[in-house]
Order: sequence, then C-alpha cells, then structure tokens
Amino acid sequence: MSMQPIRKRSHTELLAPAGSFDAARAAVNAGADAIYMGGPLFSARAYAESSAVPGEGPDMLMQAIGYCRLRGVRVFMTLNTLMKEKEMKGLEEYLEPYVRAGLDGVIVQDAGVMKRVREHFPDLSLHISTQAAVTGPRYASRLRDAGADRVVLARELSLKEIRRIFDATGMEIEVFAHGALCYAYSGQCLMSSMIGGRSGNRGRCAGTCRLPYALLDENGRYLSRQDEKYLLSMKDLCTVSRLREMIEAGVFSFKIEGRMKSPVYVAAVTSVYRKYLDLAMQDTAEAGSPVAEGLKKLLIEESDRQILLEGFERGGMTDGYLDGHKGAGMITLIEKPELRIHNDRLISDIKRRYIDNDMKVAVTGEIIIRRDRPIIMKLRHAAGGTEEVTVCSDFIAGEAANRPLTEEDVRDKAARFGGTDFELKELKILLEENCFVPVRVINDLRRDAVEELRLRLIRGDRITDAETKTAGQA
Repeated sequence: MSMQPIRKRSHTELLAPAGSFDAARAAVNAGADAIYMGGPLFSARAYAESSAVPGEGPDMLMQAIGYCRLRGVRVFMTLNTLMKEKEMKGLEEYLEPYVRAGLDGVIVQDAGVMKRVREHFPDLSLHISTQAAVTGPRYASRLRDAGADRVVLARELSLKEIRRIFDATGMEIEVFAHGALCYAYSGQCLMSSMIGGRSGNRGRCAGTCRLPYALLDENGRYLSRQDEKYLLSMKDLCTVSRLREMIEAGVFSFKIEGRMKSPVYVAAVTSVYRKYLDLAMQDTAEAGSPVAEGLKKLLIEESDRQILLEGFERGGMTDGYLDGHKGAGMITLIEKPELRIHNDRLISDIKRRYIDNDMKVAVTGEIIIRRDRPIIMKLRHAAGGTEEVTVCSDFIAGEAANRPLTEEDVRDKAARFGGTDFELKELKILLEENCFVPVRVINDLRRDAVEELRLRLIRGDRITDAETKTAGQA
C-alpha cells in the first residue's frame, strides 16, 4: 500500500441546512459549526418555510442569526438566484438589516450580485454557490481575485480535482458531503423550466428528474425495463466514510444538503457527520503522519449508517464523483422513495436530544456584596470566550438589623438561570458580614446581567451604548 502524508489542518466546518427556524435550532444542537438559510427573497429554495412572503409571519433568518450568534455558530444567507435587473435596485436595502444583526456571509451565483455585495458590504464573507459550476483553478482564481472568500465547488469533481483547485488558489473550499444530487451538471439544469415553467435558477425547481420515465429508441421500442422507471433520479450522496480523504484534498467546509427537509432529518444527519468529522480531524491532527491508502476510509458504525438511511434515501447511497467514476450505479432506477423517517423510536430520540432541548451557553459568575456599596454581578462566557459583563445595582447594601444575608441566600437567588439561554457552571460569592439586601435586588441584578451578556454575545462589537442601557433596564 502506498503511503502519503496527511495535510495539517487545525479546523474544519460542518455546514448544515436550515429551511426553518426549528431546523436551524436542530442543526445547532446537533453540532453544526454553521448553517445556511434563505431569507424571504432571492433564495434558491423559494418554497422553504424561511422564504415566506415578507411581512407574513416571522423573519426566520433574523431569528436564526440571534440564536446562532449566541451559541457561536455562523450563519450564511443563500442569495443564490439569478436576479433580474429591477431586483438589483433593492438588494442593499434588503441585506442591510441582516448584516447589522450579525450575518456572517452570503452565498451567491449571480456575478452582478457578487459585485454589488462586495462594493456595499466589504466585510461580509462572500461565498460562490455550487450553481456557478466552478470546476477548475482558473475560474476559482478569477473569483478569488474579484473578492470571493470561499467557493462551493461543483458536485461533479473528484478528490484529485478538488486538491488541484485548493493547491492553486488557497481558497476556502466547500463541498456537498451529503444529500440530494442533481442529474444535470451543477446549476446548469433547465429541465424544470422547459417542462413546467419553474426555473431552478429562480428557486422554483419542480424536481422533474425525480419523476418516472421510459426510454425509447427512434422506432418507439422500449430500451428500459418495465420496473426501471426512475431513469434520471440520482441516489443520495453520502461521503461520511470519505471525510479523512476530503480533508486531505483541501476541503474546509462539509455541506449537508436539505433546506426542504425536516428538523428531524437535519438533526439526524448533522449529528452523525459531527461524530465522524471529529474522528477524521483527530486522525489528521499530527502533521506528516503517514496513512496507508487502504486505511483512509473511516469505519462507520452500523447504527450510524442506519440513521442516515432512515433519514432519507432514494434507493441507495453513493459517494458521488470522488473517485472520478460515474454511471448507472448512481441512479435509483426502480423505487420511488419515501421522504421521511419511519422509525418512531429514532424520531423520539432525535427530538429528545436535539430538538426539544436547546443547547445552553456555559457561563461563570461572580457577585460582590459589601455594606454601603452597590451590589455588583459579573458574568463571563465560559467556553473560552472573552466576553464579560458587569452590572451594578442602584440599591446600596445596608447593615442587617436582624437576620444577615448568608451565602446560601445569595446563591439561591443569583444562580437561578432556568428558562434562559445560559447554564451557570460556577458562581463566586464575595459577601461581607452582616449585610442586608432585599431578594428582589439580587433577582433584578441577575436578570440584567443575563440580558446584557445575551445582547453582547449576539451583537459583538456592533453593540451601542443605547442598547447596553436598555439591556440594563430590562
């Protein structure tokens, strides 16, 4: 077996789909590093729940930005339809509130959109959609020089071709790792538009390749078997066993397809890929460690493989074009699949672990109580973060006339974080003897500290003095 050195990589990204706010929550709780989600306009999934008509229902993308930023998860907006000239006029106005809220980046196909975004939002990360069909170093280099930070490669590329683009450009490389494949070349299908007047490039693909067809020759004779009707329906992509090789080829972001799928599906697939991407990263942590060709594939536990099959399966799975192969083995041919998980026990377990319980943000706290001084409470982001807030009470601590305040009294009130986005890991109490403080003062101080830290984590350096004052009065 030949031996090759592993490329050193300190980090990768697991990118999960979110077609609704509930799907965004599921992705975050299942371990996604980032999510991609459409807003009300210009998304290549016009029928996703998050693409509701503006003003009719909640803005799910805005909700997701706040939820994700609080938990350190990046949010990328899909802005990947081809736009009409008249639509360009409102582009900056449409994007502005999301950028102010903390949007991390946009995914675009249209060259005009790319130019406008880079000019008006120079700090916003700009990703080139797979619908742009980037297949080689020259195209990728030109996009990089025009301001793109990342390229989502065409789905038809092999590992060698991916490696070639990464070596030539040094760009962040994103690839689809799991989910639906199109029969046509990435982003180049006009079938839905020609047959039904619904353009995939406008986010309205009707999925015509998923319908049953018969193959006839010029004389009307059947070339396809009677039971082989799904001649254009691709099996779903599944690369979970190939993650180590993909990292070695230069892939940074591993993208799960599925903005039209349920939160249960999103949580199930994200959790499995989180597990094996972490394992792959552990294996490649040491620079220069040789790996035998035959050992590069990860061994997937049968229970995890079953989760992926239960989640969604079109007559089998394929690892796509990673080895440069293509052919009839990638087509479902026979059966029309069900599009949902059937296993009730699996559904219940996924809901319990990833949907019914939100991931909490770990914090540590400190409260200082001295006579004749305001009460001070500090909260700090515990997971290696640098964010810390300090709030002071208007109330001045006095001397106790009867029963002085005890440390147990303080802890009982100051440590009540239930119903918030936070989980208190440690609380340090500095309490001077013989102090009196009303219970409501400690409760109010805790609420103020929680709200200010929440706001600071969501808004980061965009927070304003007015917002800080408002948070302190909440």
